[in-house]
Amino acid sequence: MNKLKTLLFSTILAFVALTAYAGEMIDINTADAKAISSNLKGIGMKKAEDIVAYRKKHGDFKSVQDLAKVKGIGTKTVQMNMDKMMVGAIDGAMNKGMSHSNGNMKGMMK
Repeated sequence: MNKLKTLLFSTILAFVALTAYAGEMIDINTADAKAISSNLKGIGMKKAEDIVAYRKKHGDFKSVQDLAKVKGIGTKTVQMNMDKMMVGAIDGAMNKGMSHSNGNMKGMMK
């Protein structure tokens, strides 16, 4: 019984550590400039404000790759942050899958 408690505790501890390491997913359609700049690499407050302004002018991003349409945001920045971004209010796993396929769900529904 003691070994079972130790194993359970170790598993929970490992899960918590991995979750903390993974960081927070940012919905680029709802996040404010502060959240964007503090959670995405290579994006400071000015670029984050530009992202929010672009979104207000052009509407929601259809995929995380659309972020490269914002002046000053290149595909390298998008790729570097791919695992930290999502679009939409569906669960994170679904959005992450959609973000890598430009929002196309074809092939995901098998």
